[in-house]
Amino acid sequence: MSSVKSLKPSTFRWTICSLLFIATTINYLDRQVLSLTWKDFIAPEFHWNNNDYGNITALFSIFYAVGMLFAGKFVDWMDTKKGFLWAIGVWSIGAVLHAFCGIATSGILTGNWFAGFHGSKELIGTVSNTSAIISTSVTLFIFARFVLAIGEAGNFPAAIKTTAEYFPKKDRAFSTSIWNAGATVGALAAPVTIPFIAKSMGWEWAFIIIGALGFVWMGLWVFYYKKPHEHHKVNEHELNYINQDQEEVVVEEATPQTEERKFTFKECFSYRQTWAFAFGKFMTDGVWWFFLFWTPAYLSSVYGMDSTQSALPLFVLYMITLLSIIGGWLPKYFVEKKGMNAYSGRMRAMLIFAFFPLLALLAQPLGGTTYWIPVLIIGIAGAAHQAWSANIFSTVGDMFPKKAIATITGIGGMAGGIGSFIINKSSGVLFDHAHKAWSTVDGTPLLEKYPQYVNERLPDGFFEQLEKSGVVVVDGIDKGYMIIFSICAVAYLIAWTVMKTLVPKYKVIK
Repeated sequence: MSSVKSLKPSTFRWTICSLLFIATTINYLDRQVLSLTWKDFIAPEFHWNNNDYGNITALFSIFYAVGMLFAGKFVDWMDTKKGFLWAIGVWSIGAVLHAFCGIATSGILTGNWFAGFHGSKELIGTVSNTSAIISTSVTLFIFARFVLAIGEAGNFPAAIKTTAEYFPKKDRAFSTSIWNAGATVGALAAPVTIPFIAKSMGWEWAFIIIGALGFVWMGLWVFYYKKPHEHHKVNEHELNYINQDQEEVVVEEATPQTEERKFTFKECFSYRQTWAFAFGKFMTDGVWWFFLFWTPAYLSSVYGMDSTQSALPLFVLYMITLLSIIGGWLPKYFVEKKGMNAYSGRMRAMLIFAFFPLLALLAQPLGGTTYWIPVLIIGIAGAAHQAWSANIFSTVGDMFPKKAIATITGIGGMAGGIGSFIINKSSGVLFDHAHKAWSTVDGTPLLEKYPQYVNERLPDGFFEQLEKSGVVVVDGIDKGYMIIFSICAVAYLIAWTVMKTLVPKYKVIK
């Protein structure tokens, strides 16, 4: 404990919150690089379609889900400092690995492993077997996503555990909403940096430069982080504020008799609170990941924008999601002004946030007027999600002891990853199906006019070639997006209803 005797409480907990914010920003920057480069830079090189990209993002979600399940236990075992360092170190390596998938593809297919980034493109261009290029490159990117996902899975369990260490229960939603806004800032910074790096230096350097940021953060974490009762920058008054819930401060030197008991997976799954949290994550995490991974492709497919043209709309979209900061303020208002307990105030706020995604039902119908309408609607839905997310994470700290928080968060993350896998895989399949089955050429269904493509891929640039020939092509992919938008719109109300049914009243697990 600090020996500093000051009448004024220190505020070092907000420095820690800032580090969590930076880590989450880097986390989302790293996962956004692929979504902002695949359509314009990577797909032409490797002949990918929506289904290929959908497979990569879907498997990333599964890897992330499994990683979340064990990341929580890993962070509990390693404890916060070492657990966070391992997480961001692994995901930064995974981010950089993406850059070398092109070289590895050319090496596997041509035997030349030392061609460099530009040389590998030329070598791949000489390979006539398109299927081999697709399968090899997709497999390599899946491996890189696997490493990225396993590392990134540790971010939220470690951040939630850190928040529980440094903030009392009444402040956890607000502090979580601040560092969780790093997801928005990462998504905000990505479209105004990554496409331009890729365009000027090559898509490979976008992965390398963004991936390297994680190694910088590791140095900051080593320098700044200690537990509150050990940190010289946390004075006695701030420590008393942090521990106002009268929870026992567990000192590492504690004997086995005074340590908090550990929770097994089996025991965690025996609580309705665990299932409520997991179901809420299952229903809603995929919505955010869909918006994150597919909005650049949506603007490209429906409005014909390349990644640099879509930079401003995406920037505005994610700027809107910064409104999610209200997600931390509203439950605090219900607790302090309305006298509710933490769980009731949080659930009341989450119900309010659950209604805003219903606007997504209007995104595609009104999108024919201007692309700004779906951009604004998706931004509002994204803000609602981030506000919801800050509070659903905080329900864990409300109801479980500190020793179980990272594990329960990991279980919820696994459920969210499974939901994300389903929506990403389904989206890729649906969009390619809509692209072929629901498109028309001069008013005739595409597959009636070109039946040879019923069971085959459309050639690269097929629609562009048709349009150059003078025919009128109407792409049916917008109907596919309408279906997914509709699912996203109702997911939160379904999630809230089931969560409230499972845990109708506040109950703390001892």
